[in-house]
Amino acid sequence: MNKLFKQKKLTAYEAITEAQKIAYAPLVFQAVRTMRDLGILQQLEENNDSGMTAENIAKKLNLSLYGVETLLESGLSCGVVELKDAETFVLSKVGYYLLHDKMTRVNMDYNHYICYQGMYYLDEAIKEGKPAGLKVFGEQWDTLYQVLPHLPEPNKSSWYAFDHYYSDSAYPAALPIIFKNKPRTMLDIGTNIGKFTILAAQYNPDVHITMIDLHDQLQNAIRNVEEAGLSERVDSLAMDLLDEKSQFPPGMDVYWLSQFLSCFGKNEIISILKRIAAGMDESATVYILETCWDRQQHEAASYSLINTSLYFTAIASGNSKMYHSKELVKCVEAAGLTVSESYDNLGVCHTLFACKKKD
Repeated sequence: MNKLFKQKKLTAYEAITEAQKIAYAPLVFQAVRTMRDLGILQQLEENNDSGMTAENIAKKLNLSLYGVETLLESGLSCGVVELKDAETFVLSKVGYYLLHDKMTRVNMDYNHYICYQGMYYLDEAIKEGKPAGLKVFGEQWDTLYQVLPHLPEPNKSSWYAFDHYYSDSAYPAALPIIFKNKPRTMLDIGTNIGKFTILAAQYNPDVHITMIDLHDQLQNAIRNVEEAGLSERVDSLAMDLLDEKSQFPPGMDVYWLSQFLSCFGKNEIISILKRIAAGMDESATVYILETCWDRQQHEAASYSLINTSLYFTAIASGNSKMYHSKELVKCVEAAGLTVSESYDNLGVCHTLFACKKKD
């Protein structure tokens, strides 16, 4: 396929060892998260020169010795902690990054508070083509995007922290590209809480932006724009983007879709892009910002993106994912558009596609 995920030659023993890691991965995840959240990893870091015994940690944190011992042994098995001597534990380098790396913390919180319970229904989601795991947040929702403004805490904040961690690093890199031709009007499709709209309006004082999203989600964006003092240059339009009868405002200079198309299945993507293309002038540009797993510099990034697709399957929509770039390009072309330019490695892991109407 590409340089990522090359075939590895393993002995039978190595293969069965890897298989056991997968079999116990859900339990190990919760053990490590619990060590982090209860302060065990922090205690080890603060005393890493001398190390700490399970008994000392239990007394310091007012936890049972049994509980601390069980967690430390799990941490030892997965390389999060190490033994200094027979009874003394120290924090490993892996443990350090679990404690301090922002991306790791964001990913872990998101997987715990958004994905963990719902993933139990992954097989059901695959069979039905629906986000069967979404039921853990209530039976009345069809997609996560409907429930998102109504999620309890800390579920809601963990979702936004995950989403914004990646987009926040890409937006500053994308803005000069988008505004190099001095667009005067922009449509922010799937605006979420209006973060990009605010940044774009602040970046260019001459641009007028219309935000589009579901009604409930749009209320957060409108409030944030008002607080930023940008209401005079920002409009909003509530729209169900899956409704094929819904039409986008025509004649815009820029159509902006950020971390948006990954929320939809391929046929839905084509439908959305076709409706955008129908109202485009020849000079207009559609900018698509996505995290394509095949365009990553490191295998760890591709691994994270591919497995984020399971969240879309079981919880978010039932039919979307983090796409291979070739899949997205095919959808673009099927909608009557063509990719004129692409920019890789924006922020942490994004690719920006600039699309024009086909001649």
